[in-house]
Amino acid sequence: MVANPERRTALADAGVEVLAREGARGLTFRAVDAQAGVPVGTASNYFAGRDDLLRQIDSRLHVRLAPDLSVVAELLTRPRDRALVAAFMHDLTARATGDRTGWLALLEMRLEATRRPGLLASYTASVRGDLMEGMEFQRTAGLPGGDETVAVLYLAMLGLILEHLTLPGVLDGVLPGVSVPDGLVDRIVATIVPETAETPETTEPAEKRGAERAQG
Repeated sequence: MVANPERRTALADAGVEVLAREGARGLTFRAVDAQAGVPVGTASNYFAGRDDLLRQIDSRLHVRLAPDLSVVAELLTRPRDRALVAAFMHDLTARATGDRTGWLALLEMRLEATRRPGLLASYTASVRGDLMEGMEFQRTAGLPGGDETVAVLYLAMLGLILEHLTLPGVLDGVLPGVSVPDGLVDRIVATIVPETAETPETTEPAEKRGAERAQG
């Protein structure tokens, strides 16, 4: 394989465009070459095969859709409460709508993984790793809620983004007076996430806390 990181990235981005626009069946080396504006045969010099191309697209999307570290740093200066979680979710939806092509390509990757056992294993590990990373971030940042909160929030936000990017008419006006997607983000967070992070005292059984107060 040719070692040219910039060209490889450009080809992976071209693959994202083709995948989002034409689906997995349209993702050929020739289509990637045409999208990237390079001579026919270029992509085949950079990727060992179709599965390799899909894995490289997955890696590229992780970079394209990742949060801006400066934004994360700024958000982490705020109080660790539900409002902060909402701010992170608003950033997520902004990144999704800002790179709609990237998110549609991710959805196509999910569908293609159901047809290709090798891709299913690698893509499952990739997405599962993202979920585990989210749980770890929740814990280390001291955000309200635990692993169950993160798991349910993940499922709710995935559903919201899926509908908003593919069938936006499904959500428009479904809750009168609630905007899409921002108003729905706030409703999701308010429903799932506790107001504040629990302290060690509040996580003890109520009976124990009451006995300790009685002993004064």
